[in-house]
Amino acid sequence: MHYDAVIIGAGMSGLAAGIRLAYFDKRVCILEKHYAYGGLNSYYTLEGREFDVGLHAVTNYAPAQRRAAPFNRLLRQLRLSREELDLRPQRFSEITFPGTRLRFTNDITVLTEQIAAAFPAESEGFRRLLAAVGEFDDTRLDAPYVSARRVLGEYLRDPRLIDMLLLPLMYYGSAEERDMDFTQFVILFKSILCEGFARPRGGVRTVLKALVRKYRGCGGALRMRCGVERLLVQGSRVSEIVLSSGEVLTADAVLSSAGYWETMRLCTSHGKPPPPDEVGRVSFVEVIAVLDELPARLGHEATITFFNEAETFTYARPDEPVDFRSGVICCPSNYEGHEDMPEGLFRVTWLANAEAWMSGDDAAYRARKAALREPFLRFAERCMPGAGAHVVYVDIFTPRTIQRYTGHINGAVYGAPRKRRDGRTPLSNLFICGTDQGYLGIVGAMISGVTIANLHVLDGL
Repeated sequence: MHYDAVIIGAGMSGLAAGIRLAYFDKRVCILEKHYAYGGLNSYYTLEGREFDVGLHAVTNYAPAQRRAAPFNRLLRQLRLSREELDLRPQRFSEITFPGTRLRFTNDITVLTEQIAAAFPAESEGFRRLLAAVGEFDDTRLDAPYVSARRVLGEYLRDPRLIDMLLLPLMYYGSAEERDMDFTQFVILFKSILCEGFARPRGGVRTVLKALVRKYRGCGGALRMRCGVERLLVQGSRVSEIVLSSGEVLTADAVLSSAGYWETMRLCTSHGKPPPPDEVGRVSFVEVIAVLDELPARLGHEATITFFNEAETFTYARPDEPVDFRSGVICCPSNYEGHEDMPEGLFRVTWLANAEAWMSGDDAAYRARKAALREPFLRFAERCMPGAGAHVVYVDIFTPRTIQRYTGHINGAVYGAPRKRRDGRTPLSNLFICGTDQGYLGIVGAMISGVTIANLHVLDGL
């Protein structure tokens, strides 16, 4: 079977790319090796309860009247309505360090005022940083790497404020340890701190089902439980896509959301191991607790809390299985319009050592997960005194889970540190979208798919 484009992976970027191409009457087939679509942002059911994977928030949230905002441009490109996504904005979120707390909302003036109160000597520097972020062209696909920490040091002098600004951006999108590319910083700063958070009333399944419905409605083919065994290469092109079943497909263009190195090792002429410094090391564990009471009624009112309990912030793979010093708390019921959720959810994400979680047999793995329950419950009690008595169910996902369902080497949530912003690979008809292209988050992933589809398949139409 021949297609104009074959897309590897039915995550947000793959589905968005497929919709964009199908709108222009391209014959498109999306291949997904698992039974559920969504990749890093999917959902599952355990004991009758539905859980989101990945999604804490849809970033880049903007009101409809801001037509030039990335979120609204994306809706037009995919011909999706706001009603289909049923998004509800955050109440407020926060960044906490010992003795310092910064609250933010979907209005950047709130954070600006919080910084002026907590760091009065940095108020003018932060305003200049805001202006620089606003003027920076983060859409350039050829932007050189520049250290975000170095640039922040040109505007701000207080190391704590620099750490506090980096904490949410790194946890929500940095594949690099200890620092990040300034272009990535700007993308995430705008999407998280300037535009802000919202959540579909029905969780991530609302977004995914809208995308799949739109894609199939345009005539696109979606094949589930259909993995790619290898990509045959002739000369400088992918000539055949060999499926795990042995079936062979051909396509004028192949778009992959599986990750750069994960894709290249499928190629018959590029199967060598990646250089160690080009493989992602950043992974997480997340504990999801179901409560018989909503967190706000137990005293935790923030929608999302980015916390650091040490004096300085370290974003790197820890030596131990879990680094409890920093992380993210997400409470879905603390979005507007979620107050009638039948049960509360308290989700905590920490940095993890992928190697520690992937070593040993299944029994050792289960024991490691079980051992995480106690420190989690102690942490929940500190956030919400008495919370332990309200926990009715706990589930945990780890780097091993991430690697299983995404194929990412090391369970690296955000892929490789070096991004391929133009999506190109050494093969002329093979392109990368999604995590390793460089646009992150729910909206960023969809923008990535649309960008690569436009640039490499639809350009010139």
